[in-house]
Amino acid sequence: MLLADKGYDANDLRAAVAERNAWANIPPKRNRKDPICFSRHLYKARNLVERFFNKIKHFRRIATRFDKTAENFLAAVKLASIRIWLRGYESTA
Repeated sequence: MLLADKGYDANDLRAAVAERNAWANIPPKRNRKDPICFSRHLYKARNLVERFFNKIKHFRRIATRFDKTAENFLAAVKLASIRIWLRGYESTA
C-alpha cells in the first residue's frame, strides 16, 4: 500500500503502483475528473508516520547518518525510537 498526499495524485504513479500489485491510497485533487477510491481511515496512518520521522530527525546521529553500516544505523534508530516512546511515560513531578 502506498500512502501519499495530493501532490502525488497522478495516473502514471497509480499505474506503476498497480503493476507491483499494490494499492495507492492518495486523496484525489480537486480538479480530478474521474472519482478515485480513497480511505480516510488509512490516510490517518500516514500522518502518524510523518510525525514519527519528524521527531526522529531531531537526533543528530540519525539525521546526519553518522553510522557507516546498516546494522549500526538501525540500532541508532531503535534507540531513538525507544527514547521517543519513553517520553510519553516520563513523570512531570
